[in-house]
Parts: sequence; C-alpha cells; structure tokens
Amino acid sequence: MKIAIVKLSALGDIVHAMVVLQYIKKYNHEILIDWVVESSYKELLESHPDINKVHVVEFKKAKKKKSIYLLLNELIKVRNFDSYDLVIDMQGLIKSALISRLIPSTVTLGFEKSSTRESLASIFYNQKFIIRYDENVIERNFELIKFALKFPFNKQEIKNKKSFLFTNQEYPASNLSSTKKNIILIPGTSQLLKCYPFEKYAELTQSLDANYLLVWGSKEEKIIAEKIKFLSPKVHICEKLSLNSLISLVSMMDLVIGADTGPTHLAWAINVPSITLFGPTPGYRNTYSTKINRILESDSKVDPFKINKNDDSIKDINVKEILDLIKVLLG
Repeated sequence: MKIAIVKLSALGDIVHAMVVLQYIKKYNHEILIDWVVESSYKELLESHPDINKVHVVEFKKAKKKKSIYLLLNELIKVRNFDSYDLVIDMQGLIKSALISRLIPSTVTLGFEKSSTRESLASIFYNQKFIIRYDENVIERNFELIKFALKFPFNKQEIKNKKSFLFTNQEYPASNLSSTKKNIILIPGTSQLLKCYPFEKYAELTQSLDANYLLVWGSKEEKIIAEKIKFLSPKVHICEKLSLNSLISLVSMMDLVIGADTGPTHLAWAINVPSITLFGPTPGYRNTYSTKINRILESDSKVDPFKINKNDDSIKDINVKEILDLIKVLLG
C-alpha cells in the first residue's frame, strides 16, 4: 500500500503530525509513506527513516509573489505526482484539500466540515472523518490515521512514543556547559501576543544559575533576544540556525522553555524536558503534556477557533511558577 500525507506547514503543526509515522509502521511496516510539505520545512522530514519520499511544494512562494504562473506550475507539479492508494490531508485547509484532491489517488481523505476551521475544504474529499475541532491536535491526527488505515491504535500509545526527529547535522558543543544545566529559551513566536515578556525571561535567567541559550528565527525575534541579553548579559544568543541544527541543539538540552511555537514543540518530539507557556492559545489543545513536557497557562478563557487579539494574558504567568516547575523537571 502506498499513501501520501499532506501537511504543508507550519513547524509545530508538522511536528504534531509526524508522531503518527511510527504507529503506521508499527502496524504495517510494508506501507510506503510519502509526505507533501512546503519547502521551508522539508528538513524536518528528509532524514526520517519512515518516509519514502518528500514532495516539496512552493505555494507560499507563489502567494508571496502573487504569481498565477508559479501557482499553476505548482498545481501541475502536484497533478504529476505518483499515484497513491490513499491521500490523507492532515491540514484541513482549502489549500491543502485542493492539493490532496489533485494528487492521483484512489481515495482522498480529510476532516468533515464541522471538524476543521475552513469547512469548505471538505468538498474536496471523497472520504471524511468527524472529530471535534477543539480536541487535542495530536489526538486528532492520531484518530484520523486510525480511521484511515483501520489500525487498532490506542491513544495511550502516544505517551510511550519514541523520539521521531532526525538530523544529519551536529550542533557545535562550544556553547554548551559540562557543569551547569543547559536551557534553551525561545522568546519569539509568530504572533506577539503569544510571546512571554522579555523582562520576565531575563528575570528567570537571573533567578536560577544555568547555561542559557537564546534561539531566534527572524529579525524581530533576534531583537527580543538582544533585549534579554541586555538585561542578563550571561545568556548566549545563538546564530540563526537551520532546522537540522536546531533539532540537534534541542536534542542536547536539559530543558527547553518557550511559548506556543514550533521550536518549543520540538522538545516534545525528541523527548527532551520542556515548559510551554500559553496565553491566548489553548494549552490543552496545542500540545501534549507528559511527565517531562509540562505546560503553564494564563487564567484567560481561550477560544480554540479564533485567537483573541486583545489577550495579552501570557504576561501574567509568574516567573516563580516557571522556577518551581524547573525544579520539578531538573531536580
């Protein structure tokens, strides 16, 4: 059997979907799995031993350039993919649904209209799966694959998952400490409202002796990192990292601390201790708590269907709460 999974972006969403690979192979090692992804995230998938082929698309580039020509070229490219027994749209957007439908296949499967944010996406599927949109995203992915392949999955298996991110690069050990705990702080996110205040990150680094590394992915995030370093000079700002280098670095950490953003979720995927901070987004939905992967949420009431652009409640999470949780995770 040959299947294609469509999950185009973003970093955290792809990570939360990739966990299903090990369970597919557990129940049928002979299934060939290809993956369709935006070029920005191909590094996440290219070294994965359970993936047969990574199909790279450039729809974001076509949209950014407002080019009908580039868009049509991408659609033609998708139409010329290999033929599959089953295509599974794990994204649930109109864009991903259209791509899934264009891929030559016997069955195109995705979420039913009440189960996804862009309900029109469901018109492109010839098989549909119903699950509440506000359910945990990792469990949603798990149940979708269970339905698609008729495997006897038990979601309790997620708690015993194996690390599932792989890299062919090694982060240089020069910035790591052999005498102190190594802690990554991830101060940036895709939306400012989701960011924990830089002053509180600085307060944290001054309250607990450790080797702190700051990672960033954009100019705006680097500015935040520099503000933290200004208040707490002992922290180290990493150079801009590729996804492969970031995965390598996270795998060597004692702890990762950040808001609801892709780099923070890497720790869960690699089975590295983490603390994820939530303000305007739902912690119960957007990550998976374990003994070593914990969350701290503000007291705001969160709508999983739409982010409240006036919710800056993440700033209300007390530094002492984070310190107390660090002591639990690191002893």
